[in-house]
Amino acid sequence: METWQKIAIVVAVFGVVIGNLALLKHAAKMDFKKPEKKDENDQKSPD
Repeated sequence: METWQKIAIVVAVFGVVIGNLALLKHAAKMDFKKPEKKDENDQKSPD
């Protein structure tokens, strides 16, 4: 394997890792709203 191929693989791996860390950091700041509980009779019937 040539040197430029190794460098390209390392850069791609670092890109994926940094992207995932940025996504986790962003997701940690998000507010996840709980769905409001509706009437118990308002459920879908199993078909």
